[in-house]
Amino acid sequence: MAKDETYDAIVVGSGATGGWAAKELCEKGMRVIVLEAGRNLDPEKDFTEHLWPYEARKRTPLIAPERQRVQSKCYACNSYGRQFFVDDIDNPYTTADKKPFDWIRGRHVGGRSITWGRQSYRLSDYEFKAASRDGYGDDWPISYAELAPYYDKVEEFVGVSGAYENIPNLPDGKFLPAMKMTCGEWLLKRAVERRWKDRKVTIGRAAILTQKHNGRAACHYCGHCDRGCSTYHISAAPVRLCPPQPRPAG
Repeated sequence: MAKDETYDAIVVGSGATGGWAAKELCEKGMRVIVLEAGRNLDPEKDFTEHLWPYEARKRTPLIAPERQRVQSKCYACNSYGRQFFVDDIDNPYTTADKKPFDWIRGRHVGGRSITWGRQSYRLSDYEFKAASRDGYGDDWPISYAELAPYYDKVEEFVGVSGAYENIPNLPDGKFLPAMKMTCGEWLLKRAVERRWKDRKVTIGRAAILTQKHNGRAACHYCGHCDRGCSTYHISAAPVRLCPPQPRPAG
């Protein structure tokens, strides 16, 4: 019989939330076990960010498309990334009458932190105190000022790129250098800001490295982040949280 193990905490799920909870508890000296319904991903086999389109067309999907009718509603569940999503036939669920819900999910270490689009924005008091502004609903019991230090901590750890704009309803963060806009984006920015002085066009704020950060190299923009990242330029739970450890710098 296996020896009984005692843990201070049990974390269910290894995605963005569970991964971060496990990291924080471990760093405080607790003995933690993380329970995950799925497997460990192998970057060499599962990540496809460097796969050429002609290779993807010839690639045999790990799961047949007809078995992922719900999952395929997500843009990332395609010939490159089907392996990051569940088989709908083997993982059924029900919804209330006339209340359909598409449950997009993966079962593997990292969960949806593998496939999310890396866009990272802070809520402001326009959200936290919306009821005081428009008279509907209830204010959150916390304010932006109370949450800001925690935003700082997360951004400084994972690395978020963005431009400082001083927009009240889109608070600035602890940014790495912003990505460069394309020519078309610059033309749009110039046209909008000339026409509407109270409007601002800014580059997306993304958990993608634009310079070396915490042992990881800057992104070289090789492919789609939702296909995995074998060079560890993105923020995903297996890269930085389960467990956090230095990765190759280049």
